Amino acid sequence: MIDSQFAPPVERLVEYFQRLPGIGRKSAVRMAFFLLSMSKEDAEGFADAILKAKEKVFRCEVCQNLTDTPVCKVCGDLSRDRSTVCVVAEPSDVAAIERAKEYKGLYHVLHGVISPLEHTGPDEICIRELVTRVGQGEIKEVILATDPDTTGETTAVYISGLLKPLGVKVSRLAYGVPVGAHLEFADVVTLMRAIEGRREL
Repeated sequence: MIDSQFAPPVERLVEYFQRLPGIGRKSAVRMAFFLLSMSKEDAEGFADAILKAKEKVFRCEVCQNLTDTPVCKVCGDLSRDRSTVCVVAEPSDVAAIERAKEYKGLYHVLHGVISPLEHTGPDEICIRELVTRVGQGEIKEVILATDPDTTGETTAVYISGLLKPLGVKVSRLAYGVPVGAHLEFADVVTLMRAIEGRREL
């Protein structure tokens, strides 16, 4: 624990905010003091929102995206192209692609990528569920939309090797963003061009 001039309850709050991705100590301190400046009712509402989300949000039984119903809105939309599945690493990537309003197929969320440095192997992410879906025969094309960094590429190549023997077309997004960038920060035009210019692996 860092030596702190803050009271222990405040320091504990700071430590929890620091666990959020991209949040350093200075940002965590600002967030903690902002929370403490809230009214008791707002603070209780904030805490309740976190608890309710943990209690009521779970993975879609089809695509593994986060939802509060057994099947998410995308999977339940019968107007979507059910022969195409776009594979992404995280739920936030689904939201990014949906903003482009170009893709009309379904999704599959891996909840991570293969990363030996993070001790994350194929069994720790939702690859098995994807292979099972493809094996049912309705899917004709799988678009691999993991980030264009080392772990994203490794994951895409691994999944491609599993799916090719099943006779499905496997393509990769044609990225217009720099290597190492992340989908959730890409602009709409870049995502539209990436979907339109996908290539087969």
